[in-house]
Amino acid sequence: MTVTIHPQSFVDPNAQLGENVSIGPGCVIGPRVSIGDGSVLHSHVVVAGNTEIGSNSTIYPFAALGHPPQDFKYKGEDTKLFIGNNVTIREHVTMHLGTVVGRGETRVGDNGYFMVGSHVGHDCIVGNSVTFANNATLGGQVTVGDHVIMGGLSAVHQFCRVGKHAFVGGGAPVTGDVIPYGMVDNHGRLAGLNLVGLKRRGFGRDQINDLRTAYRLFFATEGTFQERIDDAARLYHDQELVLEMVGFIRDGASRHLCLPK
Repeated sequence: MTVTIHPQSFVDPNAQLGENVSIGPGCVIGPRVSIGDGSVLHSHVVVAGNTEIGSNSTIYPFAALGHPPQDFKYKGEDTKLFIGNNVTIREHVTMHLGTVVGRGETRVGDNGYFMVGSHVGHDCIVGNSVTFANNATLGGQVTVGDHVIMGGLSAVHQFCRVGKHAFVGGGAPVTGDVIPYGMVDNHGRLAGLNLVGLKRRGFGRDQINDLRTAYRLFFATEGTFQERIDDAARLYHDQELVLEMVGFIRDGASRHLCLPK
């Protein structure tokens, strides 16, 4: 096993470092930290708490990971931060531990890219292949699906959900749940579907057309909202993407749904 630790860094002897881990100057690694094979901490990175970082992740200067949550109810309980594989964490990013009154852990998936100053609050669940632009922020207990893009300076209210493949515009204040494949404008309103993202990720024309038709049905004016959701579930009973949106809406509880203007 080859581990490179700069002499100006402090790595607690109880920390677990995988093969070919590289720790640059000025880093501080706590005793309950685990870092997977091939991960690189460039310099001045602090990793604290019960924190696990996967393989082949890259962390840039002044990132602070695994510190106590910004929750007054937290009293030092044993909670966790888990960060997946192939994650890029740029300068000044913060990710906090979970809380015992929440999920007990904060979990970040694989292949994410977190730009300068972005923040993942306590007890969040963040999916795979997400992109957080500069200073994008999640409040506590937010759930973010796979392939979500968070624009710069956007902020998601605690307990909200952002569905897979959604796009949140720069500066958007997101105070409700965002449906899968949805697009939120910079005023925090639902503004249609993330059509550009869907095309770039290889979704077929028929799939996209079904999503667009279902979206129009969801937010039509005839009947009640529940009736329209039930109609979509019946009409598209064999269309997986539409049923994902239907299931997401039906599962909502803590927050209202982000709606069009």
